[in-house]
Amino acid sequence: MSPFKQILVPVDFTDHSIAALDTAVELARAFDSKLHLLHCYPIQPGGISPYGIAIPSSYFAEIQAAAAKHLAEWQKEHVPADIRVDAQTSSNTPSESIVEKANEIGADLIVMGTRGLSGIKHVLLGSVAERTIRFAPCPVMTVQAPEDD
Repeated sequence: MSPFKQILVPVDFTDHSIAALDTAVELARAFDSKLHLLHCYPIQPGGISPYGIAIPSSYFAEIQAAAAKHLAEWQKEHVPADIRVDAQTSSNTPSESIVEKANEIGADLIVMGTRGLSGIKHVLLGSVAERTIRFAPCPVMTVQAPEDD
């Protein structure tokens, strides 16, 4: 029995995501696992229009469609055809969406990229990886992209 049947890979289209996906693909091959890609594009409608201007619902639909299209293109480019994969988008905050999706699919592992922020950047921006590790229902593997030479 494979210890990793369902592997969740949150992606934000950065080199860090590519590094995490490459690792997840290796694991999927080794354990005959299914990958689940998740891209989050958090939109806070209340925070977008502080002037009381109504934002058309078509705006949100266009963002969702663009995110889904970009994810599909990215998947085609970075996931080999022999790997079983599912891809979804979410408009919620990344760490909440990742934990929710992990619970939904019964994830055995989350493989995600991390930028390794430190100092004031970490204090101000926080860490999606850190929050995910704290609340995930399964192990979380973090992967950093190789440093540029």
